[in-house]
Amino acid sequence: MAQVFVTGGSGFIGRVLVRRLLDEGHSVRALVRSAASAEAVAALGADPVHGELIDPTTWQDAVVGSAVLFHLAAETDITAERARHEQVTVQGTRAVVAAARFAKVPRLVHCGSEAALLAGDPLLEVDESAPLRPDSEAAYSATKAVAEQIVLDANGPGLTTVAIRPRLVWGVGSILVEDLVAAARAGQFAWIDGGRHLTDVTHVANAVEGLMLGWTKARPGQVYFVTDRHRVVLREFLEEQFAIYGFDAPLPDLDTETAAEQVPVPARWFLGQPCLLRTDKAADELGYEPVVTQPAGLAELRTSLAARQD
Repeated sequence: MAQVFVTGGSGFIGRVLVRRLLDEGHSVRALVRSAASAEAVAALGADPVHGELIDPTTWQDAVVGSAVLFHLAAETDITAERARHEQVTVQGTRAVVAAARFAKVPRLVHCGSEAALLAGDPLLEVDESAPLRPDSEAAYSATKAVAEQIVLDANGPGLTTVAIRPRLVWGVGSILVEDLVAAARAGQFAWIDGGRHLTDVTHVANAVEGLMLGWTKARPGQVYFVTDRHRVVLREFLEEQFAIYGFDAPLPDLDTETAAEQVPVPARWFLGQPCLLRTDKAADELGYEPVVTQPAGLAELRTSLAARQD
């Protein structure tokens, strides 16, 4: 069993990753900034390490002895100012690389996103050869692209690096889905062109499976898409989850022209475009297969929300 270090361990994907690592017998240290994050990490059974993400000197000593550093921390608020994305996502990733090198960690696994490829056009049957788009007008997309490139450029003899890209991560505790539900309740959500386009999605357990394989099986310097490998119609997929959350009121539709005026990027791309990603590489090279099916994930969500209401 190994010692593992995680950034973003108190977040949605991070909590599931930490639980899996602990269940497999590893010891886990997770970077935290706030008391609430430290409490969440400790409740899982991991050791919280207080520090500032962008200042590796405040936490890098705790990374020493780790077999792998999982980097999940990033700015996820797409409405945040570009400077905030630059600070957290870009500077934070540079700090993580510096900490990994200081601690002589053999592998760094970065949690990326298909958003790093978004600059206006839909992603249709895209594989890992598609170029990163640091030139994207969306700050979230541009900085995710820069951060991933920093990680890949760091790959070398002393530190091997890998990027795993899940898409629309869902499941119990999904901040993304819960934010969409809140927006719908507040009258701030609409379907773009009906929302009936196909898209890939990734249950959180499947995202974590990809991250684990990124540690144990991935080729150094490589990128891998991981999804549920079961495409959905976005509207149908989200309507089912909205209903599970107790919201089933009709929602308005926006045409493309109106959406371009009212919905900022990358939310407009996310809600208004198909996103079809190829996972052949992860399947062939890593042996990746989803560990949770969509019906099982939805059943788990229903059970969790029902228990929360009791």
